Amino acid sequence: MNERNNLSPRYRLHRYLTAGYALFIAYVSLTPFSSWLDQNLSFIDVLLAPLAQTFTWFDFSVNFLSYMPLGFLLAYMLRIRGPKIYAVTIATLTGLGLAVLMEYTQMYLPTRVSSNSDLLSNTLGTFCGSVLAVGIANHAWYTRIGAWHNKWLKHGRMSDFGLALLALWVFAQINPSQPMLGSVFVSEIARWKFDIVPAAPFNWQESAEVALNLLLLGILLATLLRQRRHSMNALLLVLFGVTLLKFMAAAALLKSWALLLWLNSEALLGILMAMLLLLAAWRLTLRWIIIYGALAACIYLAIVLNLLLSGAPSVAHRLYHWHYVHLLNYNGLSQLAILLFPVLLLGYLWRTAILLK
Repeated sequence: MNERNNLSPRYRLHRYLTAGYALFIAYVSLTPFSSWLDQNLSFIDVLLAPLAQTFTWFDFSVNFLSYMPLGFLLAYMLRIRGPKIYAVTIATLTGLGLAVLMEYTQMYLPTRVSSNSDLLSNTLGTFCGSVLAVGIANHAWYTRIGAWHNKWLKHGRMSDFGLALLALWVFAQINPSQPMLGSVFVSEIARWKFDIVPAAPFNWQESAEVALNLLLLGILLATLLRQRRHSMNALLLVLFGVTLLKFMAAAALLKSWALLLWLNSEALLGILMAMLLLLAAWRLTLRWIIIYGALAACIYLAIVLNLLLSGAPSVAHRLYHWHYVHLLNYNGLSQLAILLFPVLLLGYLWRTAILLK
């Protein structure tokens, strides 16, 4: 009984992450959510069509890798409910059900292609992810992650939601066609690759956006950690991880001449400004930190909305090696995550403030 109680907070976190990832799959599968049309297609015909008709290794790899995290999260969450075979079976069937729903719905989107090869790769990805989860869950090195969580982070429902918010923030930042901690997609150099482009004037609004973005991350970490004095170390660790992931994504997805376009002077100044603001914020009481964070989130949301409305995410496709619809989905999803983060953070801060009373 005690063991189940100890696992329940982490179970909530896994539930948040699983639900969020399922929504991510639905977004990627059904975007652009427009031009719905009954194309008089039969789903039975889609299932029975020759695999070679729509199969490509690129699509297979993307779909396989996309569903692996879903299988991992489902099986890891379900492993405390029964034996390993139960967790793997239920996780795989859930992934299969979601894949069937997505492929069926895609028949009504003229811009998407419903195929049995995608269904197969999605199911295989879910199965492999679930097998990986139950295979490593009991290893000593993996169980130490739970001990690390108990030592450094607060417990409770809002703490779990805060960690899910942190995962959303990291995902929103790793798109290599965006500036470091920014939201404006690189455009001018993409248009004028072989020409000399006049230096653009320094954009103070982008620096303010970067500063507020990092400020919000620091405030989120201050509410999650047991001891606030570790906030700077945690912030630097997360920032280093995001920088590494962003560079790896750039190396894998972008053309060589665009490898470091995401690192600009506006971002560097914004990071410096955020560090100074955080040093002042962390000296406040938790209640004032929450008020400070809520005000910063509102200003950040207004700036991001203004910048994104003037941006052109589709232009960033010129930076990539590939020109598949997946990249359009990726850029659109990054933009959505950037907009969702301050909104969800406001809800998180409001609920945390209520619990302080």
